[in-house]
Amino acid sequence: MLALAERLRRAAAAAEAAGLDALVLTPGADLQYLLGLPPDHSSFERLTCLVLRGGGDPVLVVPRLERPGFAGVGLDPLGVEVADWADGEDPYEQVRSLLPASLRSVAVADTMPAVHAHRLGDAMPGARQRLAGPVLRELRMRKDAAEIDALRRAGQAIDRVHARMAELAKPGRTEAEVGAAVAAAIVEEGHSRPAFTIIGSGPNGASPHHEMSQRVIEPGDVVVVDIGGVVAEGYYSDSTRTYCAGGEPAGEVAEVYAVLQEAQRAAVAAVRPGVTAQSVDATARAIIAGAGFGEFFVHRTGHGIGLEVHEEPYIVAGNEQVLEPGMAFSVEPGIYLPGRWGARIEDIVVVTADGCESLNRRPHELVSLR
Repeated sequence: MLALAERLRRAAAAAEAAGLDALVLTPGADLQYLLGLPPDHSSFERLTCLVLRGGGDPVLVVPRLERPGFAGVGLDPLGVEVADWADGEDPYEQVRSLLPASLRSVAVADTMPAVHAHRLGDAMPGARQRLAGPVLRELRMRKDAAEIDALRRAGQAIDRVHARMAELAKPGRTEAEVGAAVAAAIVEEGHSRPAFTIIGSGPNGASPHHEMSQRVIEPGDVVVVDIGGVVAEGYYSDSTRTYCAGGEPAGEVAEVYAVLQEAQRAAVAAVRPGVTAQSVDATARAIIAGAGFGEFFVHRTGHGIGLEVHEEPYIVAGNEQVLEPGMAFSVEPGIYLPGRWGARIEDIVVVTADGCESLNRRPHELVSLR
C-alpha cells in the first residue's frame, strides 16, 4: 500500500508540474499501476474513472450498481474517496463538479474509450484536453524492485515454456495445435493466463505477427515461437526463440541466423545507463544491414514491458530517450525473407547501474525440434 500511495502522490505532483489541473484515468494499466485495480475491473459502457487532482484527495467515480465490486480493493488506506452515480444521472458532469471552476487543462488516459473522452470534453468546454501518457510514462518507465522481481519471475516462467518446445512443437502438428499446447504450458509454468502465442512455421515465419494457422509444421521448417503471459501481479513475459523442425538447418539458414545472433548479442551488450534507446536499435540494425539483410529487418529492435506488453521506452530510430536503471524492454531483432522463412531472437532486459540484466536465459542457438 505504501508503494501505491507514493505512486499516487508522484502522479499528482507530475500532473501539477505539467500544468494540468487533473488526471482523469479509466481502467487499464494506469489504474493498475496507481491503485492495484485489475484493468478489466469495470464495464466499458458506464464511466469508471479516477480523478487525480493536484490540490485535493483522489476520487474514484464508479457506477452505483458496480460499487460493491470495489469494496475489497483497499482504497481507504490510499486516501481515495469513492463517489458513485446511478443510471439516469450524468457522470461526466459529476467529474466536472470535482474539478476547480477555473479549470484550464485536464489529461485523460491514453486508452480511454472515445465515447467517454468526448463526453468529458463536452462537460468541460473551456478546458484543454490532453493525454495523460506523457505524464505517467515518466513514472511507469522506471521499474522499482518489486516490479523488476515480478518481471524476473515472468521471464523465468516463459523460459520454462521454451524449454518444453521439443515436446510441444513436434513436426506433424499444425501451428494452431502447437499454439493451444503452448498456451496451456504458459499457465502450467507459472502465469495466471497466456497473453499471446505466435507460431510461425516456414513461410509464415516471415510475417512477424503471424500468430497461428492450420499449416502443418514440416521437417526442415524454420519455426518462430514468440510467446508471453501475465503473472499474478499483472506483469508480462515476452520471449522469442527460433527453432528448426525435424533436423539440422540448411546451410543458408545457419548463415543468416548467425548474423541475427550477432546482432541481438551486440544490441544487448550496448544497453547501459546514459545511452539512447535509438542507439541500441542502431547497433542491431547496423550488423544486419552490413550483412546485406537490412531491408528484411522490418520492425523496431524493442519495446518496453511491464503492466502492458508494449509500453515505453521503445527501442527505435528517432527515440532519444536516455536509458536509466530500472527501465525494462525487449531486444528482439529479426530477419524475414518473404515467402520463405523468418527468424527472431528476443530477450527482456532491465537496465542496471552499469549495464543490463537479461531476464531470459534460454540458449539463442537454432534448436532442433525432432
